[in-house]
Order: sequence, then C-alpha cells, then structure tokens
Amino acid sequence: MSNAMYIDAHHHFWNVADRRGEWPPASLAPLHRDFAPVDLLPALQRCGIGGTVLVQSLPTPQDTAFLLDLATRHEFVRGVVGWVDMKASDAAAQITALARHRLLKGLRPMLQDLPDDDWIDDAALDPAVHAMLANDLCFDALVRPRQLRALLAFAQRHPRLPIVIDHAAKPQVGRAAWQQPWQRDIAALAALPNVSCKLSGLLTEAGDAPRDVTLRPAVDHLFETFGAARLMWGSDWPVLNLASDYADWFAMAQRLCSARPGFDVAALNAVFGGNACRFYKLD
Repeated sequence: MSNAMYIDAHHHFWNVADRRGEWPPASLAPLHRDFAPVDLLPALQRCGIGGTVLVQSLPTPQDTAFLLDLATRHEFVRGVVGWVDMKASDAAAQITALARHRLLKGLRPMLQDLPDDDWIDDAALDPAVHAMLANDLCFDALVRPRQLRALLAFAQRHPRLPIVIDHAAKPQVGRAAWQQPWQRDIAALAALPNVSCKLSGLLTEAGDAPRDVTLRPAVDHLFETFGAARLMWGSDWPVLNLASDYADWFAMAQRLCSARPGFDVAALNAVFGGNACRFYKLD
C-alpha cells in the first residue's frame, strides 16, 4: 500500500464488568473478558495498521466517555463513534456537547437490538440529525437485513448525512436463501451517494464455513453496488475472534478484494484506509 496508511474502520474495547446484563454472555467465553488497547496493539503492528476507528458497543453515555478517554491516551485510535439517545428531548444539546471532543467522529444507535425495526424511520430523530450535521458527525448504522428498508427511508430523509452500514447489515452468508432481499435493499441504499458500507463482520455471519468462497458472493455484490470508493475495511475485533483472528481476516479481505476485476493499488488504498480517513475526517 504505497504512500498510504492502513486503517481499521471498526473495532471495540470493553471492560466486562461494565456489561452486566449485556452481550456477550458469560457462556461466550472467548469474548467474556476485558479487551484493551494492549490486547489489540500486537495485531495492528503485525498487519501494519496505522490507525483505527473505535466504535461503541453499549448504549450508554458512560461507554462513550470510556472510549473517548482511551482514545486520548492511545495515538493509534484516530476517531471514536459514540452513542446518544437520538430521540431524547435534549439529544441535540447532548450531541453538541459531545462533539467538542476532537476525537468524536460519529454516532451509532444500536438499531439491531431494538424491538421496532422501523425505529430509525421517524421524524423524531430530526433534531439529533440536524445537530450531527452542524457538528460534522457521521452516522453508523448497526442493522440487520430486516431493517434496511427503514434505513433507506432515513437516508432519503437526510441526504446530507454521511451514513455507513456496519458489517454490510450482517447477511447470513453461506446459508440457504440469504441473498434476497438483502441484495435488493443493499443496492437501493448504495444508489444514495451519502451511504457507504463497511467490509467487516462477515466472517462471524458465515456459520461453520468462514472461507473465501463463502464470502465472495457478498463481497462481489458490495463492490458492484458501492464500488471501491464507498467501502471501508474493518476488523470488528474482538467479535472477530469468534470466527478467525485479526491477521487471517485482514489477509482474507485483501484476497477477496484483489480478486475483483480492475482492483488496483488505488482501490486497495481506498478500501483499506483512504475511505475511512475521508468518511470520518480522521487526522
């Protein structure tokens, strides 16, 4: 990757003591422990990753404050995606206050966990979105395929808001009839210029077959719809550890991308760093 920097556009840190009653459960032993910068740094160094985007994983102001504090103390964290209750009466004020922190780059409501699949398609979010736009923040969409139609309505309502779909909406790749209607709804969102997508999280949706051949149809569809200019690679570490390890996923993603016709050094630089830098306005 000449004259460019690899960026991991999506990973997490957490203290398991802060997650009582929240995912991951104690039965999920590989993830039911603390994950801190010291745990990730060796993988970043091994893969030549120069910076990361740290993403919230609890819907609490305390989690966002915890991540921003870590980011100020670890130079490789170039930006943080935090959380605010975007339907709270004072959401706009909360967002404006949070945005004073130079490392806050975006917000992420945890849509996949909400009982109402149409929660995002609601004018009650307008004041929060206006505050995000005023403070130059991006929107991470943590959704599953069933929520893509509502996300499309939200994205159409707010054409100036930069939106990125986390983990390509978690299609259940490798399982029967997974492609429809995911392909249709992804294509509809990709037709909007303000929407991007993360090449992340796919391995943990692949069941018992996390292999190149399993992921290739999804990756091909993402390239055909978003193109190399609106895809960004992320590890989704430590959740990734359920299916693979950091270096293996990094290498697999590069293989899958490089197999695309016309995928050149410029495209590699974009997907594995440049797009995240541009989208999140990383220093």
